[in-house]
Amino acid sequence: MAFKKIPVTIVTGFLGSGKTTLIRNLLQNNQGRRIAVLVNEFGELGIDGELLKSCQICPEDGDGTDNIVELTNGCLCCTVQEEFLPTMQQLLQRRDSIDCILIETSGLALPKPLVKAFRWHEIRNAATVDAVITVVDCAAVAAGTFASDPEAVERDRQADPNLEHETPLQELFEDQLACADLVVLNKTDLVDSATQAEIINLVQQELPRVVKIVASTNGQLDTDILLGVNAAVEDDLAARPSHHDTEEDHDHDDEITSAHLVLNRSFDPQKLQKQLQTLAQEQEIYRIKGFVAVPNKPMRLVLQGVGGRFEQFYDRMWQPEEPQQTKLVFIGRNLEPSVIASQLNVVSG
Repeated sequence: MAFKKIPVTIVTGFLGSGKTTLIRNLLQNNQGRRIAVLVNEFGELGIDGELLKSCQICPEDGDGTDNIVELTNGCLCCTVQEEFLPTMQQLLQRRDSIDCILIETSGLALPKPLVKAFRWHEIRNAATVDAVITVVDCAAVAAGTFASDPEAVERDRQADPNLEHETPLQELFEDQLACADLVVLNKTDLVDSATQAEIINLVQQELPRVVKIVASTNGQLDTDILLGVNAAVEDDLAARPSHHDTEEDHDHDDEITSAHLVLNRSFDPQKLQKQLQTLAQEQEIYRIKGFVAVPNKPMRLVLQGVGGRFEQFYDRMWQPEEPQQTKLVFIGRNLEPSVIASQLNVVSG
């Protein structure tokens, strides 16, 4: 008897684009689907995984198995064989209790090496990549994070001997778009209609084929748009060009690192946000995310920042036995936790 392959949706996108929010909304509107989630964190604190668990839609199975699995030992596209393969094999052993799988890659992951793993015989007969969804941060693109005119960039590079020969983040942005079956323009509320039209034009220039582009605010999209694409991506790799197609492996920018702080104290949310905004301006920090303990508040505050833009919301009550700590993860270049802690006028716990 042949088993139906479990559909797997890969959600990719740059740091802070809104992948976790998109998946959280999807879980809360799952239309009865039994969904397992694999989260690839960049850093040692499982902020994204914990945030997904707090939606309380994916409880543990009766056998005590958690439906949200975190991989924190490195970028998923670099640790496919060591990390991804054994985890997928464990999930596939529970195929009778899973309708589909979502994979949230880290913001630094290339999607194509991960898709290639679905051609391995250990996975091929049991799972298929239903679609690659690339989430784009409209505000970040509008701010010039990614150049829309490569020729102009090259002219500027030749005119400035101190400019890097290649911007890894630009390549990553292009590779994530080139592998997409669906592009989600997120945070459209932060740009006007003319700017959104420019972003759509930029994205279309990077797409090697016709791909659906949909707009979103806070990752709120109908489940039927995100799931059931049936693209069988692993059989269509030739149509998804990558900067790394001629390389056996790829190397990320070694300077991009994560730093985390666990602080045994509470903060005034607005004062902390101002401190973090200042810190992000002084250092090359791409992303700040975490949980904050607030004085005299029984709920946990979620704080997420990209550049100078931050959002805050309370996600759940602190549990009785849970230490009310502030946990923050910083992603950027050459980060030192002790320096960050001292600039926040705190001592890490």
